[in-house]
Amino acid sequence: MTTNLSVNINKVATLRNARGENVPDVSKVAVDCELFGADGITVHPRPDERHIRRDDVFALRPLVKTEFNIEGYPSPEFMDLVLKVKPEQVTLVPDAPADLTSSAGWEVEPNLEFLTGIVDSLREAGIRSSIFVGTDTDNIRLAAKTGADRVELYTKPYADLYPRNPEAAVAPYVEASRAAHKAGLGVNAGHDLNLDNLRYFKDNVPYLNEVSIGHALISDALYMGLPEAIRRYKEAVK
Repeated sequence: MTTNLSVNINKVATLRNARGENVPDVSKVAVDCELFGADGITVHPRPDERHIRRDDVFALRPLVKTEFNIEGYPSPEFMDLVLKVKPEQVTLVPDAPADLTSSAGWEVEPNLEFLTGIVDSLREAGIRSSIFVGTDTDNIRLAAKTGADRVELYTKPYADLYPRNPEAAVAPYVEASRAAHKAGLGVNAGHDLNLDNLRYFKDNVPYLNEVSIGHALISDALYMGLPEAIRRYKEAVK
């Protein structure tokens, strides 16, 4: 099956914010990523706006022509934003406001009622929902009970183990993806995927709809340029 590449442009916004002006231009980078072959654009606006800002999200909405994916913890402020912007997909993550990056998926059982309400709100607005989870198959089956459309598998454990034991690293994700598919969920993946480990992941994990990659891709683009970086990541998920 085709696996789409969504480019997370948070790091571009981090670089822009370091000078307080508009270089690099986040909106132009998003448009160019699509021009260079990206299948979608991902942003993760955090409460402190340390990279992507609320006004970036509103500016990007009419510009993104592929798939716009907004990640975040579903606080009232976040939900107000996404229900106004209406991206194609919202990825729900359990991050605390001060977290540097996503470091775990949802424990669904204690949050089942909360997540179900959030998913219902997104569905009523015509927005696809994805719940960020680990590889525990019981947890994934519970995610399906919320009514979500997809799960996004947290792939840092895979990336950490891959250099030493690729087969052991990918095995839980194979089972997780099968469990998600059987439960009627689409499967996304993201976090620390890169040009070293992405192809092996794609070749072994079934039912993979989408990967969301930002930090590694933007870092690679510093050396090889953004068009070539996107080309190589697209090649890795063919």
